[in-house]
Amino acid sequence: MSGGERELRSALNRLLSGQGLIHGTLLSRRRVCGKPNCRCVRGQRHESLYLVVSEAGRGRQLYVPADWAEVVRRWIDNYQAARRLMDRLSRLHWEKVQQRQG
Repeated sequence: MSGGERELRSALNRLLSGQGLIHGTLLSRRRVCGKPNCRCVRGQRHESLYLVVSEAGRGRQLYVPADWAEVVRRWIDNYQAARRLMDRLSRLHWEKVQQRQG
């Protein structure tokens, strides 16, 4: 195992152990609640955050409370970072197969 491969595996392991990750995106929506005296009737709509994931080819949405927003963002970022690391590892192994190295 090369030093570069060892470093990638170590970084991936650190990312996967003890931290959450989720494959999804965040969607911000602005809506009107319907109360006649609310600020949203005057144009200041309520903002809500939703986690959007794809399951079996269908999009699913889940409301994310404001106090969970940073955690969910971090988990999405962790998933993307893990994906980039796995792509780099995959390229290294592609090259090994191409060069017939075990």
